[in-house]
Amino acid sequence: MKMDTRKQQVLMAIIMDYISSAEPVGSRTIARKFDLGVSPATIRNEMSDLEELGYIEQPHTSAGRVPSQKGYRYYVDFLMKKKDLSKKEEEIIRKGYENKVKDIGQVVSQTNSMMSQITNYASMIITPRTDTSALKHMQLVLMNPGQAMVIVVLNTGTIKHNIIEVPEGVNQTDLDTVSGVFNARLQGLNIDKIKLGLIREIYFELSKHKNILDLAVHLLEEGLSMEKEDKIYLGGVFNILNQPEFHNIEKVKTLLSLLDQEGLLRNLLERDYKEGGVTVRIGSELNREEVKDCSVVVATYHLDGQPIGKIGVLGPTRMDYAWVVSVVEHMTLNLSDTLEKMFKGWR
Repeated sequence: MKMDTRKQQVLMAIIMDYISSAEPVGSRTIARKFDLGVSPATIRNEMSDLEELGYIEQPHTSAGRVPSQKGYRYYVDFLMKKKDLSKKEEEIIRKGYENKVKDIGQVVSQTNSMMSQITNYASMIITPRTDTSALKHMQLVLMNPGQAMVIVVLNTGTIKHNIIEVPEGVNQTDLDTVSGVFNARLQGLNIDKIKLGLIREIYFELSKHKNILDLAVHLLEEGLSMEKEDKIYLGGVFNILNQPEFHNIEKVKTLLSLLDQEGLLRNLLERDYKEGGVTVRIGSELNREEVKDCSVVVATYHLDGQPIGKIGVLGPTRMDYAWVVSVVEHMTLNLSDTLEKMFKGWR
């Protein structure tokens, strides 16, 4: 039995109505709300065929039907048309990045906050590990007298930064000297391969610059000691708990315990997703029984052509995929563009 145009229209109507109402959908509801040009009896026949094909199912003894995981997958792959963000929403996003453009941590945190607020689901962002990354560039920037920012760019495109104290009287020229020596000696080396021998060489090379020697030593000991583990940002957890699917207290307890596990969140974001575009994983495709009622929409954000990390939205399988895919796509582009501007300012 083929999925002809009429069956596609009926499946689309069932999914659209169920997304908005969270109530099983009957043939009369479809006939009343959607202009398909056929009678309720014809719609019932098509629904019977769709159920036989496994695209919809009957929950409990309800007269209505709900989409199955197979139905959602067909919709996402063949029927879905992405929704456009409103001018107001685009403006909120643009201003959100402008307000936080000077601090990387705040940029990622702001992205997470905006994404959960706009989608009304839970949002997740993961940054990459640094211990296996190589140093691409390091720069010291004088912020205030006695204070400098250490900016480290890794070959993955990841940017790390740290504020350190510097001796009084140290100027930007001094900092450029330190940056030059560090880049010459350490560029291309993995962070975890920076050994004591190299540190000794750098120490002797800078020993003639007495005023910045202590700074160099401090930088080696503290400034490059970055967190090795990737960092996961999770936001909007209560958004997903407000969905009708999770009004069951046992489901809530299970979901909350899972969302408290960084390993699970990492797995949800780091599975075999494509590097370009947006990927949707539905229900059992997440390979965890505890999140079989959830779906994840994930994309990779980039910097200087390199993937930096993952951005994603977690919601019920009844989520508005057309809307969420558009939001994730838009947020990914904005995050990548914002980091690119920051990166250019530090090269």
